Amino acid sequence: MPGKYGIGTIGKNAHHFIDFLAESGQTLWQVFPLGPTGYGDSPYQSFSTFAGNPLLIDLELLKEENLLKQSDLDRIPHFNNKHIDFGSLINVKKELLALAFQNYKTNGQDFTAECGNFCIENSDWLDDYALFMAVKEFHGGKLWTEWDDDIAFRKKGAIEKWKEKLEYQYDFQKFLQFTFFKQWQNLKTYANSKGIKIIGDIPIFIAYDSSDLWANKHYFTVDKKGKLKTVAGVPPDYFSETGQLWGNPLYKWDEMEKDNFIWWKKRIKKTLELVDIIRIDHFRGLDAFWEIPGDAPTAQTGKWVKAPGKKLFEAIKSELGDLPIIAEDLGVITESVEELRDYFEFPGMKILQFAFGENGDKNLLPHNYVKNCVVVTGSHDNETTKGFFEKERQNNTGVYEWAQKYLNYYGDNITFELIRVAYASVANMVIIPMQDILELGSEARMNFPGKLGGNWTWRFEWEQVDSNLPSKYKFLTEIYERPPHIKEQIDNHTSNEFLPE
Repeated sequence: MPGKYGIGTIGKNAHHFIDFLAESGQTLWQVFPLGPTGYGDSPYQSFSTFAGNPLLIDLELLKEENLLKQSDLDRIPHFNNKHIDFGSLINVKKELLALAFQNYKTNGQDFTAECGNFCIENSDWLDDYALFMAVKEFHGGKLWTEWDDDIAFRKKGAIEKWKEKLEYQYDFQKFLQFTFFKQWQNLKTYANSKGIKIIGDIPIFIAYDSSDLWANKHYFTVDKKGKLKTVAGVPPDYFSETGQLWGNPLYKWDEMEKDNFIWWKKRIKKTLELVDIIRIDHFRGLDAFWEIPGDAPTAQTGKWVKAPGKKLFEAIKSELGDLPIIAEDLGVITESVEELRDYFEFPGMKILQFAFGENGDKNLLPHNYVKNCVVVTGSHDNETTKGFFEKERQNNTGVYEWAQKYLNYYGDNITFELIRVAYASVANMVIIPMQDILELGSEARMNFPGKLGGNWTWRFEWEQVDSNLPSKYKFLTEIYERPPHIKEQIDNHTSNEFLPE
């Protein structure tokens, strides 16, 4: 999101973005995981699977609540509008949020009424998370395994002792979560009022450096000293001879099954308070996962282990009803993964960039789609569509020419043509990355898997959004009956200026 203070927030620019979506005839907005980011600033490595990211809190909304003054905001240094500088941003934002909390306390707004109710209602995860973050800061940000032994391993009396010792910081962390959830719920209510559903994202695994693991060690593959016994990853493939060693702890599924997967039930329920639809990242790991020894230098020595996916979803469904879930089923998918997905009627995903060329996955071509799927031009882990085709042309792979023939398109804007084909497909859902909507190149890529640093920083600016865009996408929704109930509007829209010649 655009914004003056270094990072997009859930304030007026997010509301403006929802207006843009509504004006463009869109009904879905997909977001990254919303948790507090940890290692590498990645939303897929979060300090908690339940908490919200304080960096997304809007400072101007805090000013409206008289928790900050304009003079406080005026002191914020100028940040780059195109990229997030996490290193500088974190310290600046933390200082201002701490000031807002101090003013909250000074104003006599102690943990009572609204904030107090929030803390009580969310105590089953919030108490652990707030203490985890407070103790982590006390220890200079170190991993929980390097803390004082009593609190690292939650020995008798340690929890109450440290809560008392770090009471102010403990309360500060609760205030941040109260503030995030209040601002986010206002945004979600606004989106829903405009007919827009939010698609959230759940990373399949938790981070090692997280309150989830620290407070629930019995659910994860660590020993009594916190050492990882096994970790997550993917086996060697076309892209990597040694596979990918993610390093996340794996689930002790036998332990989770003993209490009928209550941790997962809470996780899904909390996420559905924030969003309307959930995308489960690396869905295949709930059917079978690649188990790697904790001390292995690469992912080569791993093995496939079966997961209780069907039992898990049946347990969740019995409590929460039909599940609005999207299965991220990309990569090498087995029949059993497809069976699990289809048994619960979860839509799978199709990435158009992967479909073209002699070696492309022909199941991802639009003429092979089923209705119950989600088509995307590309993902956060790939090049933008413009950047992808530019590189394919430079490397003379033949993929670009293959795509031209398939699309029967020989113009100079293949990005929009790919978007048009996605809209024209039978897929029930179409998601287009903002970079592709703005037709940007490799400079706007979001993430390079395996690259340390510099990821997750891209931002757009409103100046990049052409005034013509809303009508351009409104026309696509109408002509291709997205959603179907607007079919009757097509006859009233006579312009075809947005279709390629």
